Amino acid sequence: MSNRKLRILQVSTYDTIGGAEKVAWNLFQSYHQRGYDSKLAVGHKLGDDPNVLQIPKDQHRSRVLNVWKSKGYVNRASKLQGLIYSITEPRKAFDHYRGHENFNYPETWRLLNLTNDQPNIVHCHNLHGGYFDLRALPWLSKQVPLILTLHDAWLLSGHCAHSFDCERWKIGCGFCPDLRIEPPVKRDATAYNWERKRAIYAQSRFYVATPSKWLMSKVQQSILAPAVISARVIPNGVDLTIFHPSNKARIRSQINIPQEAVVLLFAAYNARHNMWKDYQTLQAAITLLAGQLCGRKLLFIALGDDAPSEWVGQVELRFIPYQNDSTIVARYFQAADIYVHAARADTFPSTIMEAMACGTPVVATAVGGIPEQIIDGRTGFLTPAGDAQAMASRILELISDEARINKMCYEAGKDARYRFDLQSQVDAYLEWYLLLAQREEHALSIPEGFASSS
Repeated sequence: MSNRKLRILQVSTYDTIGGAEKVAWNLFQSYHQRGYDSKLAVGHKLGDDPNVLQIPKDQHRSRVLNVWKSKGYVNRASKLQGLIYSITEPRKAFDHYRGHENFNYPETWRLLNLTNDQPNIVHCHNLHGGYFDLRALPWLSKQVPLILTLHDAWLLSGHCAHSFDCERWKIGCGFCPDLRIEPPVKRDATAYNWERKRAIYAQSRFYVATPSKWLMSKVQQSILAPAVISARVIPNGVDLTIFHPSNKARIRSQINIPQEAVVLLFAAYNARHNMWKDYQTLQAAITLLAGQLCGRKLLFIALGDDAPSEWVGQVELRFIPYQNDSTIVARYFQAADIYVHAARADTFPSTIMEAMACGTPVVATAVGGIPEQIIDGRTGFLTPAGDAQAMASRILELISDEARINKMCYEAGKDARYRFDLQSQVDAYLEWYLLLAQREEHALSIPEGFASSS
């Protein structure tokens, strides 16, 4: 099938913000650059690209609610917002009170009508975020080959995107240890939510991709597994024309970073309060380092948070607001000596790949898919989750040995170019799309089981 005949529709929560959303956006743009008919349907459109399509959400809402939204009342205060929803849409409010996940987005059933020509591939990314009705999946999977790329484990559970140490998602959820985990629910209806998802998947047929073997292993043990026709592990990639090594001194002068400082970088949206990251361990590690540097200037930069600078002894903790421009983000990776990444849960963080692509070694916690990204002792170091002492020791080990850190810089850049090139990710998905589009009816009727490739 030629690129002129392949019509690709991706589905994502947003078009421009967040890690999973960046993956979908990069693929969307890359397909266009290669001449494919590429569209991106989103629940919340922030940009102005005409090929990004807004999935409508308000057509089936209460007329009173739409009027109040237009006047700005709904967004003024959380208590007022809750009251308005309770009055105008009591059924939804009652479901929310009971802890039921909200699938009531009827426009999902019109997804294939958003484009002039019906797509012959639909590729879904995160489906949580208040815009998608999972109950449409059985119908949608019978209309067109449907690929699900999982960026977290929400589809496998009764409410949470990551379950940490809880494994009740394997057997039916219920008795949830933490309802506050994103996306949070009001009451423990996790057993009901899990069972409803299982019933939906039982009527569906999916092609499933994950960026890490770790997440694919969870899929294989989950309620999603019986619906999988075939599956592939396809690592995410980064744009190597943007993320690459550069002259550190020149970059530092451009973004106001002292030339003589040892610079540690951490990048995450809402870095200090991000549920999946572990800023507390990073802060504790910085405190330990502050007493061991013997007068050397240390600068810690948290990219993705807006706050005044803080000081731990002579160490500056500098906060930089979230940057949507990848070229600006790349400068911080190019200026840093070490990228540090503490996480409580993570699937396959793009920031680690971006740092490596810029020739910056990584010290990160060994959770989720992170051990698949870092070659321990060669492109960076892995440390136990929550262990500030181990993280501080590894950082100190690197900044005390110039020859070793230079070697790691070289190895990190080399490995990223080999394993994490965006174009390799694009090639892998396009090859799969073309295969599925060419044998659509045959592929949807004959199960292949799990067949991983990287």
